[in-house]
Amino acid sequence: MPTSVRLPEEYEQRLNFLAKHTGMSKSFFIKKVIMDHIEDLEDIYLAEHRLKELHQGRDKVLNSEEFWSGLDD
Repeated sequence: MPTSVRLPEEYEQRLNFLAKHTGMSKSFFIKKVIMDHIEDLEDIYLAEHRLKELHQGRDKVLNSEEFWSGLDD
């Protein structure tokens, strides 16, 4: 699915330079960065979101007994 992004001028220039000097497309590098780093971003931002939910009382921490109870069923 096509997606567009607006990059700050500095990054656009760097991406153009890289594409021009390697013969590879800008799309190649954009996809590479996303595919190589999406898992890290998920870990960071989803953890931050869960922590916010916890602090706002919309989630709770389980002790080990609560966690393991019901998993043997």
